[in-house]
Amino acid sequence: MRGLLQKIRLEVQWPVAWFSLGLMLVMGLLTALLPKVLGNIHEVFNKMPLVKPLITALLGVDPGDQISSGLSQAFLWTHPTLLSLIWAHELMYCSRLPAAEVDRGTADFLLCLPVSRWKIFLAETVGWLVSGAIILCGGLVGHLIASSFVHPEMRLSQTDAFRVLINLAALYLAVGGFAFLISAFSDRRGRAIGIVFALLLLSFLLNFLAQFQDWAKSIAWLSVMEYYRPAIIIRSGEFPADDVKMLLLLTGVFWSVSLAVLRRRSICTV
Repeated sequence: MRGLLQKIRLEVQWPVAWFSLGLMLVMGLLTALLPKVLGNIHEVFNKMPLVKPLITALLGVDPGDQISSGLSQAFLWTHPTLLSLIWAHELMYCSRLPAAEVDRGTADFLLCLPVSRWKIFLAETVGWLVSGAIILCGGLVGHLIASSFVHPEMRLSQTDAFRVLINLAALYLAVGGFAFLISAFSDRRGRAIGIVFALLLLSFLLNFLAQFQDWAKSIAWLSVMEYYRPAIIIRSGEFPADDVKMLLLLTGVFWSVSLAVLRRRSICTV
């Protein structure tokens, strides 16, 4: 088990370090700049009416004619750059086993080691959880550092920041669990990544359309983004217990099915 974890560390340490640094810089810049940029958003609303529906879709709530400091920080936590960095790491990491191993012809060597598939999958899971924690903490550090230079009225309270971070971590787990599931059925890494990316894009699109179309709203529960609402968390000041429970339930189902498929399927690179 220790050897497997060492192998994973050597393979992913530099990508994780770069993702962590990138998320730290992005969160720092967005934290410092968004309140200033969105402070005059009413002028943009007047000149470009299409912008308001886009922001409404991202936030999940109607910002009105003027975006408050709290909603400007909520926009930070739903920014496409933030989600893209986190999901890029998950697509890279969670497609490793067995899709990437089969794709590059190393699955036979890995599975011939004197360890069970269960232990291999457990080691990959530990690496996924640890790497995700490192990246998310990097983003939080960037946010907190930049917040110290922002006007106090424009800061997000640490309590609300941790609530949103927990919801984001639950989203990370659900997406990663689904990526593990697709990878467990796949023999090609590119195909696995493409399927997960397409479904994430579809989920994001459904969440967007649900703000304007009744038919989309009726099936919005199918979108993983339906359970990640930083604007509502900040506005209500309540912990999103139901959303976190749903995301954790999805994670447990995806992860369990992934393990069952991996233990039973035939894997061969010949």
